[in-house]
Amino acid sequence: MGLIERIYEAAANVGFLKSCRWTPSSGGAPQTFDVGFAAPDETILEGLTASTEYVMSYPATVFVGLASRETVEIDGVAFQVREIRAVGDGSELRAKLTRL
Repeated sequence: MGLIERIYEAAANVGFLKSCRWTPSSGGAPQTFDVGFAAPDETILEGLTASTEYVMSYPATVFVGLASRETVEIDGVAFQVREIRAVGDGSELRAKLTRL
């Protein structure tokens, strides 16, 4: 187990993470892992309104094959993956989500 996996395991043990379930659209078996989840408000339209930007982060060794347009469920709420980017050295990934 690598460093990033140990960090996520420790964070899960103290309740900092959320349960995420992904059923691959290719028909693979459902996968469930603990992920970092944030829903910060973001100012849009030149400051006229705020929008919620949903983001999940997870080790690159889990959810292998997860891609844009796939659906994940975090704590019972469905989200569509919009974009996935590597963080730092690529051992962690961050996905932008749209609530369905």
